[in-house]
Amino acid sequence: MVFSLSSNIYFSPMGYISDKSVQQIYDTAKVEDVVGDFVHLKRRGINYIGLCPFHHEKTPSFNVSPVKGIFKCFGCSEGGDAVQFVMKMEQCSYPEALRWVANKYNIELEEIAPSTEQMEKQQAADSLYIVNGFAQEYFTSQLFDTDYGRSVGLQYFKERGLREETIRRFGLGYSNGINSDLVQTALTKGYELPLMQKAGLASTAGKDFFRQRVMFPIHNLSGKVLGFGGRTLSSDKKTPKYLNTPESEIYHKSKILYGISQAKKAIITENMCYMVEGYMDVITLSQAGIENVVASSGTSLTVGQIQLVKRFSPNITILYDGDAAGIKAALRGLELVLEQDMNVKVALIPDGEDPDSYLQKVGITAFKQFLEAESADFILFKTRLLLKDAKNDPIKRAELVKELVETISHIPDALKRAVYVKDCSVLMEIGEQILHTEINKRISAQLKKEHAAGERKEGPTEGELPPPTEEGYSVQVEERQAAQSTGHEFMEKDIARILIQFGHKELSETETVAEFILLNMADLIDEFDSELYAKVVEIYLEYLTEGKKTSPELFIQHQDPKISKLAVNLLSTPYEYSHNWEKLNVYLSSQKMPDENHEADTKSGILRFKLKKVERIMERNQQEIKLLQGKSVDLEELMTLLKVQNKLIQLRGEIAIKSNTVVLK
Repeated sequence: MVFSLSSNIYFSPMGYISDKSVQQIYDTAKVEDVVGDFVHLKRRGINYIGLCPFHHEKTPSFNVSPVKGIFKCFGCSEGGDAVQFVMKMEQCSYPEALRWVANKYNIELEEIAPSTEQMEKQQAADSLYIVNGFAQEYFTSQLFDTDYGRSVGLQYFKERGLREETIRRFGLGYSNGINSDLVQTALTKGYELPLMQKAGLASTAGKDFFRQRVMFPIHNLSGKVLGFGGRTLSSDKKTPKYLNTPESEIYHKSKILYGISQAKKAIITENMCYMVEGYMDVITLSQAGIENVVASSGTSLTVGQIQLVKRFSPNITILYDGDAAGIKAALRGLELVLEQDMNVKVALIPDGEDPDSYLQKVGITAFKQFLEAESADFILFKTRLLLKDAKNDPIKRAELVKELVETISHIPDALKRAVYVKDCSVLMEIGEQILHTEINKRISAQLKKEHAAGERKEGPTEGELPPPTEEGYSVQVEERQAAQSTGHEFMEKDIARILIQFGHKELSETETVAEFILLNMADLIDEFDSELYAKVVEIYLEYLTEGKKTSPELFIQHQDPKISKLAVNLLSTPYEYSHNWEKLNVYLSSQKMPDENHEADTKSGILRFKLKKVERIMERNQQEIKLLQGKSVDLEELMTLLKVQNKLIQLRGEIAIKSNTVVLK
């Protein structure tokens, strides 16, 4: 599926969904109806509550607001509108979710046919899916319905402890291939040899690619067969143990995880993904009830595979064999996981075992206890492992420090880096500042390298520190903490909230809330510390400049997931008015109810924001005055700064009076 959020039309294999139809879907869909198809909801006041479908809970924390058109879980933080709910629940693309909602409400979609080139590309991919689907059914039929399949393939799976329902769930099969059985059968069914070759099912000589192997179909997220892995049962060492489908238009090994189709919902529910190496590890653990498990299929982890997991959970635990090769494999791929800002743990299976064999040996209860007890945070796992090897050798310990510094420098979240530095400092008996300095050097070198290559890294997200420079990480931490303690971030967040929630409302006959805010803080927009909150202001400026209408939906449905998530979070609250208020006709007497009090909210928010920013400017100006007073400088320059400071003090006093704020300094 391909779709564009920068344009007003959305593409699927069936065609483009026009902007008119998309708007009709949003105008028609009721979030409580859509969510209600998946979750049992109970009315509570003007909202609905239920058990969250995205994580385990016994007490409802999942809230649906018909008025705002959003859902929000206050347990796991998932949130969005009706279409976004379908995307998360069904793990489908945006166009697929639009079609799902349109079908629910019997909305006839207005579509524009894709180009000939797009149609040909999609048809080619569809043809590969179809022939792979045929091959999977053929292999499964051979496994269950032929003598050689039952006696060889099925017997092997049963000896490995698999039940028939598990075998069918994963679509396992057997390929005899002695007389090119699959190719010959496919030709009689109308499939052409070039298509079979393109799918990797037939060799260039026109024979079966997979011969005398048990077959593991590899599915994409929606369950379509992308390719196959075939395991030989021969004892001949010259025969490759595993054979995989060659790369094709739909099969890209670096972007595939075995078992992801079967595991995706469990990963969401458990908020954890277990990563193993082999097909049988996935199948055995899944059969035992640990369904949130996928395999890298014997390859080193890639960014594409890691990002696939991250779509469902930021938490991943690597289960690898405990031998030397397993340990090296674990260490090799995990720095990539850290770079993707995921929380990663490692659990090494006892030497001589793999997850499949160890589970069969100890049973599911002991295996789960093992996972809970042995899953160690990756950085600490690596530190202990390398310390054990270095012992008291100073040269080895120095190399260990360098290696750990390199690993920690890959973590994009600066707060996480700080925590790891603190823990590693204790374990290695080395000062935190030394580690910070070395980490900063590596980050700075990497940034310079990227800059030289003309690349730009995405800026820090909300709640995250920017990458530190050589001047020192601790200084930036102190600056951010100071900003938070003085309330700058809170004030910026409040401005963003007011704009998203009330920006479109009229404040007077001549201007809206957004117009009032932007006119009254035009000279302070550059004073925003948070890029995220500043972006909300920028979006409003763009829309107002172009004369476009705005609404909360503009932000809820925004193409930037950070903006969309922020909007849902700012519009959601776990609290609501008591039922007795309406029954007893009890309302606020001194002011309007919060949802209707946008005028007072706006004016108060602007004053608080301006007060904080003026105080910051005063502090900067005062620092300049102190610097000049300690030097022999032009008195005229000093007098100018003093006059500016007096003006700022006067302005601060005026704002404080208007906002009923007491200034203590």
